[in-house]
Amino acid sequence: MSRERRGTARDLPDPSAGYTLRDMVSGFGGRLRDGELGSLPVVVGLVVIAVLFQALNPRFLAPGNLVNLTLQAAPLGVIALGVVVVLLVAQIDLSVGSVSGLASAVVGVAAMRLQWPLLVGIAAAIAAGAAIGAFYGFLLTRFGVPSFLITLAGLLGFLGVQLVLLGPSGSINIPFSNPLVQFANTWFLPPWAAYVIAGVAAMGVLGAGLARRRRRLRAQLPAEHPSVSIVKAVLLLGVLCLAVWYLSLDRGTAVMPVLFLLLVVAISYLLRRTRWGRSVFAVGGNPDAARRAGLPVTRTLVTAFMICSAFAALGGVLQAARLGSATTLTGSADTNLNAIAAAIIGGTSLFGGRGGAWSAVLGVLVISAISSGLTLLNLDSSVRYMVTGAVLLLAVIVDSLSRRSRASRGRA
Repeated sequence: MSRERRGTARDLPDPSAGYTLRDMVSGFGGRLRDGELGSLPVVVGLVVIAVLFQALNPRFLAPGNLVNLTLQAAPLGVIALGVVVVLLVAQIDLSVGSVSGLASAVVGVAAMRLQWPLLVGIAAAIAAGAAIGAFYGFLLTRFGVPSFLITLAGLLGFLGVQLVLLGPSGSINIPFSNPLVQFANTWFLPPWAAYVIAGVAAMGVLGAGLARRRRRLRAQLPAEHPSVSIVKAVLLLGVLCLAVWYLSLDRGTAVMPVLFLLLVVAISYLLRRTRWGRSVFAVGGNPDAARRAGLPVTRTLVTAFMICSAFAALGGVLQAARLGSATTLTGSADTNLNAIAAAIIGGTSLFGGRGGAWSAVLGVLVISAISSGLTLLNLDSSVRYMVTGAVLLLAVIVDSLSRRSRASRGRA
């Protein structure tokens, strides 16, 4: 009996020592055995896609194609980031494509027909998106109308508004000299600035890890050893510097994808470090329990829809800037479905309460890589739809199996 007590005491973690790298690797292996796959299937799938398309066409991983891929992915990624927030509260927004198209029309009308200052037109488009999200949230929380039906009606209604704004021609051209178009096509960071951003990101990861360790130690909880945070920061710095160097072999690091990543970091911080973020996960996991716990369920749902529609509007603005025009094709059904698919493929659960902002990054990379690879192979768009649909179905199956595994462990 005394030997058993000594063994138990020896196995208890020492908070001052912290979890080492070996402990972290062991814990990761345990989570994999328990079915907690996290982002691993997406990362593996992305590697497989890259290897396959590179074998079929050596230009796939060329610096020029990767620069184009990042520019293509950024507007869709911004829209998918908003979709992630709505999925986390166990809701859905089917109108993000129409809202993005409406926002592009608003910018086109404001900048070219009304001659408003550019920033005013962009602000008006994003404000219109936020107002649409607030309207969705009001209908959901006040009348209990399912978000599926609300946003389906919005998909049709705001598509009609977009057509009205564009007029009989169905398009508004934005000249290449416009700063918005130049931002989306020709603005690239100097190499030194890109390396500085990479260093700041690595220092941020290191600082966040050490701050988390201090908080846990103050609470007398086991914490990561400082070496873990250092290794994470060094690995991130190496990956980012390698990416900056490789992209600089062509045009370099574009500003628009950097804006997308900054938005991801901001939303990730809000979700993980604020009371609002904790409410989002709680409402998505169990809204009744969240309400009984005193969390602002109504306000959380409304703000989630506002963020989703505002990001859809910003994505539409970036799409119009990338194309140099606002047309009826901006925010088409292709955009709508790809944004939702990217959020789900990236690892955000359809059932709410599980996922994160970085899901949008992984998901949009998968979608954009498939699109770019099939384009290089000169394959028809029908193949892209079928391949994307198969990947989406696989992601949903993985999510369902993971959810079933957690439920069975909970009952055990």
